[in-house]
Amino acid sequence: MYLWIKALHLIAIVTWFAAMFYLPRLFVYHAVARDKGDQQAIDYFLIMERKLYRGIMLPSMIAVLGFGIWLLALVPAWMGQGWMHVKLLLVVLLVGYHHVCLIYMKQLAAARCEKSHVFFRWFNEAPVIALLIIVVLAVVKPF
Repeated sequence: MYLWIKALHLIAIVTWFAAMFYLPRLFVYHAVARDKGDQQAIDYFLIMERKLYRGIMLPSMIAVLGFGIWLLALVPAWMGQGWMHVKLLLVVLLVGYHHVCLIYMKQLAAARCEKSHVFFRWFNEAPVIALLIIVVLAVVKPF
C-alpha cells in the first residue's frame, strides 16, 4: 500500500510542478501580448491560464497534499527528522506560490496586472529552486 501511495504522490508532484513551471511562462507571453496590445493573443492566454490552473494545477496540488499527508500518517517517524521539517516548509511556500499564481492570473484577466514579462521570467524560477532542494532532502535526507 505504501508504495502505491508514494507512486501517486510522485505522479501528483510531477504534474503540479509541470503546471507551476508552465503557468508563469504563460504569464510571460501574456505580458508581452499585453504590451503589444494583441487582444487576440491575450484572450488565448486567458483561456490557457484558466484551464491549466483549474484543470491541472489545483487538482495536482490537492493530490500532492493528500498523498503526502497519507504518507506521513503511515511513517510518522519522519516528523522527527530535520529534513522533513525543511521539506514541509518548502511545501508550504510552494502552496503560497501556487496561490500567488492565482492572484496574478486574476489580475491579468482583469487587466490590472502591471508586472512585466521580465518579472514573470524571474518569478518562474522559484519552483525550480524549491524542487531541487526538495528532491535532495527527500533522497539524501541530510539531517
